[in-house]
Amino acid sequence: MSAPAAKVSKKELNSNHDGADETSVPFCSPWEPTRLAWEDGGSREVDGGRSGLRLQASVLLERHTTTACLSPAAGMFGDGVVRGADVESLWRRDMGTRCEAKSCQTGEISTMEAAVQSHSSRDAGMQTDQSEETIQDLDLQQEAPVDYAGLLSFLQGVEDVVIKELNKNWRSHAFDGFEVNWVDQNETVSCLHSLLYPEAQDQKLQVTSVSWNATGSVVACSYGRLDDGDWSTEKSYVCTWNLDRRGLNPKRPDLVVDVPSSVMCLAFHPSQPSLIVGGLYSGEVLIWDTSRIEDPLIWRTGMTDDTHTDPVYQVDWLQDSKHSHHFQILSVSTDGKILVWQTQRDGQLMLVEGFALVAQQIPRSMKLKRTRGETAVGVTSLSFSHFDPSVFIIGVEGGYSLKCSTAVETAAVPRTVSSIPLKAPAQFAFSPHGGPVYCVSCSPFHRNLFLSGGTDGHVHLHSMLQAQPLISLQLSKKYLFSVRWSPVRPLVFAAATGEGEVQLFDFGKSSQKPAVSIKQASAQTPVYCIEFNIKQTQLLAAGDASGMLKIWQLSSDFIQQGPREMNHLEQLANEVTD
Repeated sequence: MSAPAAKVSKKELNSNHDGADETSVPFCSPWEPTRLAWEDGGSREVDGGRSGLRLQASVLLERHTTTACLSPAAGMFGDGVVRGADVESLWRRDMGTRCEAKSCQTGEISTMEAAVQSHSSRDAGMQTDQSEETIQDLDLQQEAPVDYAGLLSFLQGVEDVVIKELNKNWRSHAFDGFEVNWVDQNETVSCLHSLLYPEAQDQKLQVTSVSWNATGSVVACSYGRLDDGDWSTEKSYVCTWNLDRRGLNPKRPDLVVDVPSSVMCLAFHPSQPSLIVGGLYSGEVLIWDTSRIEDPLIWRTGMTDDTHTDPVYQVDWLQDSKHSHHFQILSVSTDGKILVWQTQRDGQLMLVEGFALVAQQIPRSMKLKRTRGETAVGVTSLSFSHFDPSVFIIGVEGGYSLKCSTAVETAAVPRTVSSIPLKAPAQFAFSPHGGPVYCVSCSPFHRNLFLSGGTDGHVHLHSMLQAQPLISLQLSKKYLFSVRWSPVRPLVFAAATGEGEVQLFDFGKSSQKPAVSIKQASAQTPVYCIEFNIKQTQLLAAGDASGMLKIWQLSSDFIQQGPREMNHLEQLANEVTD
């Protein structure tokens, strides 16, 4: 049983801890538990003397508390209350001191105004002022005396000699045609882009036609077949690429239009960049709007009595004679018809004018072979005059080129089934090629000149005033599928051959051999179509039988008109053949 608790003051404990007489402190047995009683009535046992030192230390940390220790042998002593003592906290004082010492780290930081660095300035305009010495020198020169009488006498003395030499130079032809060309000449022709549509190549489709839009930045091509194959049921495509688009992908067209029949030809609208007209193997004529991605087809002829019964080999936009801002569509087919269509609000193309080629109404200067039964003459190509919109040249399967007019009134016979009467446009026949004529092109620089090419591999330069060609050039041992005049060089034209080449001719350099032969494809892969870019005149597009469309960049020699070039062209046109 533990001993009764006795009270002891902190003062007594402190005095004992400080070295006072030990007899003044009650004895606590080190072997018996000792209970300490606090003034608030609580008590706690401690293990005698073994906890004495820890007890004294803990008592020192408490404020306003009185303790007492009572041993079993301390009953002789009386109870007493001793007034408590306050003990100052050394920990709080030390922490406070340290906090004050750290406060000096947030003292005010000195700053300096840097704006004074731009305070000074300097005016450099004085560097261009004239010095006083220069002004004085100029004044001295201006004030120098002039002997006007002596000058007049000198000029009068040499007047006759100078006039004589000037007259001699005026009559001289030593520098005729000389012009200074400040642009560096470049004789190379490079390939900028090789465009293709993989699905069309997988079907082994060919590029049948190519056209540039009104801005000159978008090129379109049609895919179909010009050789053996099931043309009528084979699916084909019309594809466009914007060459100015950032990140152009040559194997991914910007627009692909699926067409159920082979597309034989196409042409962009001359002023509306998004409209394309195309002719199909089925005889239909369609118009697409490339700005409509989901459903680009906006007009079509449909399969009616007016529709062509043979493949359409060429289409073009024809300016309406009554409304200058409106355009009609012209189509050419081997059924012998040349038809003019007008757009309607219901999405249909309506026939408004038509022409028919029949053997009986061809001028008697030539005896054409009858290629369609007894009467029809198949038309393969057409080109309008750039000087007279009523005059056009056509190429036919019989190997002839014919001069025609839209202003004729003669009806075509025999009358064919049509909603409107057809006219006979042929007025003059030219000397034939050795095979069908596949291409004709009127000169944009001379009203009477045109080119024709055919399956005999020859190009004929014709004057509309003569039956015989002015020049006949054999460009290929195989077919010639396309020929085009340059839009900027009067003496330059391009031709597409069946041997995979694009040949550029310059009559100013030679009338017998090409200036440049571009290898477009292998010898077994013919080039079917070519087209100059009217807006970006350094570009030439060419499509071939492998399904590849290449964009060639022409050198400066082929896009800059030389001196007296028009005079040279006029001389060619005025030559008289036997």
